[in-house]
Amino acid sequence: MAYRNKTYVCFDGDNDIRYYNLMKAWKQNDNSDFNFYDAHDLNTAYDSSKEESIKKQLRERLLNTKMFVILLGKHTKYLTKFVKWEMEQAISLGLPIIVVNLNKSKTVDNERYPKSTLGNYLTINIPFNSKIMQYALENWESQFNIHKKNKDTGAYFYKDEVYQKLGIIEVSM
Repeated sequence: MAYRNKTYVCFDGDNDIRYYNLMKAWKQNDNSDFNFYDAHDLNTAYDSSKEESIKKQLRERLLNTKMFVILLGKHTKYLTKFVKWEMEQAISLGLPIIVVNLNKSKTVDNERYPKSTLGNYLTINIPFNSKIMQYALENWESQFNIHKKNKDTGAYFYKDEVYQKLGIIEVSM
């Protein structure tokens, strides 16, 4: 079995890659505490023309993953070829999932939320912000395990006190 210490970031490669690149920039910034071990650094899907080859490489990355992050943009819920498959794989592996709302909503965004895929799976929903993302990356796994043990399901979100403690003042509802 692979050593699971990576964070797998799932996103719309056509429309939302700039947010993923910004996460990588936060990680590289010496003045930022933001950090994650990116599962996408593991391998490259060499034959990008074949869906089965890409999915094989993505599956290998997922097997090394301890946390799954979905960057939820305008088109995410309509992406069925890879994004939906990646979410289904994360669920089948029982991974903790962080839903990052690119419109900065800190709760479930019903217009964008891929209910057909995530259903009632246990998730934490946060806005796109480095401080709350780092907090979720550090804390959601243990919180997820407690909720899972209690047989809790559905979408969760952090209370205002967490945002205040992190010094995050402006967050959309």
